[in-house]
Amino acid sequence: MAEISKAGLSGFLARQGIIVAFAVFMIVFAIANPRFIDIDNISGVIRSSAILGVMALGVTFVVIGGNLDLSVGSMMSFSTIVVLDLHDKIGPALAIPAMFGMTLCLGAFIGFLVGYLKLNSLIVTLGMLSAIHGLTLTYSGGQNMDIADKRGTWFNVFGQGDIIGIPIPILMFALLAAGLGVVLSRTAFGRKVYAVGGNGTAAVFSGIPRARIVFLTYLMSSFCVAMAGLMQASRSLGSQNTVGQGLELEVLAAVILGGASLLGGSGTIFKTVIGVLILGFIQNGLLLMGLAFYAQYVVTWVIIILAVWLDIAAKRGRLLSPIA
Repeated sequence: MAEISKAGLSGFLARQGIIVAFAVFMIVFAIANPRFIDIDNISGVIRSSAILGVMALGVTFVVIGGNLDLSVGSMMSFSTIVVLDLHDKIGPALAIPAMFGMTLCLGAFIGFLVGYLKLNSLIVTLGMLSAIHGLTLTYSGGQNMDIADKRGTWFNVFGQGDIIGIPIPILMFALLAAGLGVVLSRTAFGRKVYAVGGNGTAAVFSGIPRARIVFLTYLMSSFCVAMAGLMQASRSLGSQNTVGQGLELEVLAAVILGGASLLGGSGTIFKTVIGVLILGFIQNGLLLMGLAFYAQYVVTWVIIILAVWLDIAAKRGRLLSPIA
């Protein structure tokens, strides 16, 4: 009976350990600083997490499909700089679709390399991280971008506006999450993404066009990055050309925290949203406790290691390796 209870506890922690840890963090932060549970603070955390969350939604499709995308941070920098630059040149009404088109082209190129040429997604996206960063610096001439007339533009509505008191970034994040959640869980395409990520070879023999599915997951990821770039540019109406640098690790951490397996074939949009909120509230809590912002990087690293460990533990049904 003791062995059964021990095994059951290990299995529960393997599946729900990160939720337990999150609950502990929330309690500690609330005790350390009562401001942590203020409505304004909670709304602010969700709003500031929306950009990261939108990117994570797209990467969820890539990871479930059995691949990785480490290019999203530099791609977000590119989309932000492009839309800000084009805003003053051709106006926001044309700048937005132009930026989306350029960003989708980058996603399509990555999808072609990984899907149709069957190159390793880690190597491809790691290389594209540097390549797109170089492209951004070349496009901007190494300069940061700002909108000339910040008071005379409607462009700021995507990052600063609200509807019936609800910030538009939160609404955009929620609506996109709801739509992509339906796509992933209720459509034939979503089922094919799970099949390709779970067993690519079996999926091909079942008649599923693996290359096309992988290609479309990267296209979807780049669309979400373009949406995040639009929100970021609209929020500040100006940007450094490295604004997305390092976000790829936070995005991946959020997706894995939400239960998506690095091995592919598992994960949901809803749980990715939870993963994004976990990161957001932990970082906010650390700041309210007086820790320096750079401590967040250490915590993020610890969370990634913990999430990967729990993911592997869930697969084998125990927290520790049988050898240990």
